[in-house]
Formats: sequence, C-alpha cells, structure tokens
Amino acid sequence: MLRVSRLTDYAAVVMTCIAAHSDDVLSTAQIADETHLELPTVSKLLKSLGHAGLVESFRGVNGGYRLARPAGAITLAEIVEAMEGPIGMTECGVVAEGHCGREAQCGVRGSWQRISSVLDNALRAVSLADMLRPAPRRHEVMVDISTLKGRTTA
Repeated sequence: MLRVSRLTDYAAVVMTCIAAHSDDVLSTAQIADETHLELPTVSKLLKSLGHAGLVESFRGVNGGYRLARPAGAITLAEIVEAMEGPIGMTECGVVAEGHCGREAQCGVRGSWQRISSVLDNALRAVSLADMLRPAPRRHEVMVDISTLKGRTTA
C-alpha cells in the first residue's frame, strides 16, 4: 500500500485547522485541542511547517501560529514535501541523472518518473483551501492516467 506517513497526515490536519481560522493566530495548545493531537506532536509539526515557510509564528501572550500565505496559495504537495522531502514513488524518480549506479541498465526509471510526475501534479492541484471543502463522493473522484502512456489530451 502506498501512503504518506502519519506525521504528514497530521501535518495536513494541523494546516487545515489553522486555515479554518484564517483571521486568527492560534496557540499550539488550541491547535492540539481542536485537532485532538498530542501537544508535543503538534509542536514538532509546527516546527517543520515553519521551516518550510508554510506557517508563521508569533511570540508573546497572544502568540501562536497562522498561515504564511492564503490557504488557496498552499498546495498539498508543499505540505507533503515539508514532512517527507521530494515527492517520488521511487528514489530514482526524484534524483538527477547520473546519481544511480544502475541507471544505464534500468528499463523502468522513465516509467517511474512519469508516475512520480502524475502524483506530484495531483498533489499540486489540491490547495489547502480545497482541503477545507467537503470531500466529493468516492465515485466522483477522477484521475487522468493518460499521461502515464505518454499521451496528451486536448
């Protein structure tokens, strides 16, 4: 099964919590309480999200966190990258040419790179604002896989 880590999932939960309060600065304790996550976990996530430039922190009595940009300008890909690093299905899908000893003999690298690109594009197409909207019913979700075959759609 392909999945993001639990911390990445929690990072998306924390970011949607902050986005839902776009006019407010939320304390770590408020975020932990609203998301039902442990305070140390939320603190760890906020540190990573801050280093990635996705949240801003404020000190003092009324300190806390808010989004660094509007929710519509933050993509799910940015949240995943903040927690996991570059997006790719395999290691060779994210490394530059010449960094793999098996590259010359590998017959699947190009396919994995195309698949990684589709995944990356899908995550970049979903904004944090989209994450706040109710999820579509399962049968309404569509993914264009024609790019995997090297075809383009008009």
